Amino acid sequence: MENFVYEYPTKVYFGKGAAKQHLAGILAAYGPNVLLAYGGGSIKRNGIYDEITGILKEAGKTVTEFTGIMSNPTWEKVKEGAKLARDNKIDLVLAVGGGSVIDCCKIVCAQAVTDEDLWEVEMVRHGAPAGKPIPLGAVVTASGTGAEMNGGAVITNEDAKIKGGMFAAAPRFAILDPEYTMSLPRMQVLSGAFDTLSHAMETYFGRSDRDNVSDEVALAVMVSTVTNMRTLLKDIHDYTARSNLMWTSAMAENGILKVGRITDFECHQMEHQLGAYTDCNHGQGLAVIHPAYYRHIVKDAPEKFARLGQVVFGVDGAEAAVDALAAFILECGLPTRLSQLHSKVEITPELLRQVANSTNLLPNGPRQLTHDEVYEILMECI
Repeated sequence: MENFVYEYPTKVYFGKGAAKQHLAGILAAYGPNVLLAYGGGSIKRNGIYDEITGILKEAGKTVTEFTGIMSNPTWEKVKEGAKLARDNKIDLVLAVGGGSVIDCCKIVCAQAVTDEDLWEVEMVRHGAPAGKPIPLGAVVTASGTGAEMNGGAVITNEDAKIKGGMFAAAPRFAILDPEYTMSLPRMQVLSGAFDTLSHAMETYFGRSDRDNVSDEVALAVMVSTVTNMRTLLKDIHDYTARSNLMWTSAMAENGILKVGRITDFECHQMEHQLGAYTDCNHGQGLAVIHPAYYRHIVKDAPEKFARLGQVVFGVDGAEAAVDALAAFILECGLPTRLSQLHSKVEITPELLRQVANSTNLLPNGPRQLTHDEVYEILMECI
């Protein structure tokens, strides 16, 4: 077990009607000016926008809207939000959406209180944000990323063609109402849930001591995620499955799985750079890459793969575990080839060479990859 300090900064309000029940009381602790952040407008069609703005109005808040936050939020979008927050003297940023909206707002909260360019500070100089960020709250409408549970954010710099992790403001509170996810398209629900599964697997395959307590929790999260995804294949609107998946998403990213251990997350590094070049869906990109990556490292951690296969998929043997994962991805109707991803550019061997060469190589998995091996993995996914 590695040394650690653990403190959980986010208060969670979970269940049906959580916003109606709790949000007004939460808002009383903050000043009058609220930046309401959301994505493409789906919350206006499903009634969530009216519910949240009604609560804000009754609480006497002055609302500034920050809209159009895209999947794979960009650095330019962060700067736009930070300017809005500064110009309107925002006291609370309320992110209503999924991981992209919440991640964008985490960095907005920190960028708004400094004149320094945080991309330069964090991604170039490898420093940390200075100053106290604007308070952030999250109302989750799409689960899977667990973004509401921590201060990490994934932001794309389109000029640099880098999609990377930054750290800033963790939400002070998060409202998790499974009913808020009911209008999501089927593929978005399943790809988000696969992101949860990926988080648990990436944690589990980190190089750590044997019999680490985190492994037991990670395997439990995987089992629950797979079970409830299969339930949704039969009934996509099953509330119990949606609620379980919303909580496994949070569990995978609230720090409990990661304390006291080393994590892998090399598959995420590959997908991040794939996303930087293609703007593909994150969960779907992970679904394509994971089996190919695991076929490359299965012999470096045979015992762990065999245990995952037995506990999560009921199969014996390390390579059988990878086959079972690939079969599950196919069962869910998730993409299995790069050609099936929605991409803003044609995915060619030349592009994948650029993706591979810019992928961050981590030393924490069963075996550290090289850029050439990353390229081999990506080419196997075409």
